[in-house]
Parts: sequence; structure tokens; C-alpha cells
Amino acid sequence: MAIGPDDVRHVAVLARLSVPESQLPELVAQLNGILVHMDALALVKTRDVPATQGIGDAAMPLRMDIGPPIPMDEALDSFAPRVRDGFLLVPRLSTHESAGDDESLE
Repeated sequence: MAIGPDDVRHVAVLARLSVPESQLPELVAQLNGILVHMDALALVKTRDVPATQGIGDAAMPLRMDIGPPIPMDEALDSFAPRVRDGFLLVPRLSTHESAGDDESLE
């Protein structure tokens, strides 16, 4: 499957990136090059390759995350501009469309 300029424009819109028209040919070529490499990797026969040690179910066991919470020296409200239920509230990025729920954060 080849990538075209329209595909790059579409992904740029989804990622909210500004891509100048002058960069489109270079990005198309780079992305198509990546797909060629992926096709080459798909041809590698891995059926009889033994599993890598330490990955998956045989990975190093994790310890339980237990213990009391560590108390803070100062209350969260004293240094955070906006807090709700113990979480910091941050303003929406100016590049994102407003979801209309900013008023509910107050």
C-alpha cells in the first residue's frame, strides 16, 4: 500500500500538525520507504525461532506496589492553581477545539 500526499495531509490533520506543501513530497517518500522496510520484515521467517528470554510471561516478576502514601510537605491547593478531587486541572491547549466542558472545571 503506497502513501500519497492526501494520506499525509489527512494524518497531519488528525495529529493537528501543520505540514507545509513543500514538505509533502519528502514526507511521502520517507513514509513509503518505511513501508518498504516493513514489507521486507514481513518476509522474514520466524516460525522456528525460539522465544526471547525475559519477555512475556517469563519476564522478571514485579513486586507488589504496596505501602502507605507519602505525605506532601504542603497541601496541593497551596501551589496548584486548580485542583479537583486530588487531581491537578490544566487548561486545554489553545490548538485544541473547545469541548465546552471548561466551565465544569471551575
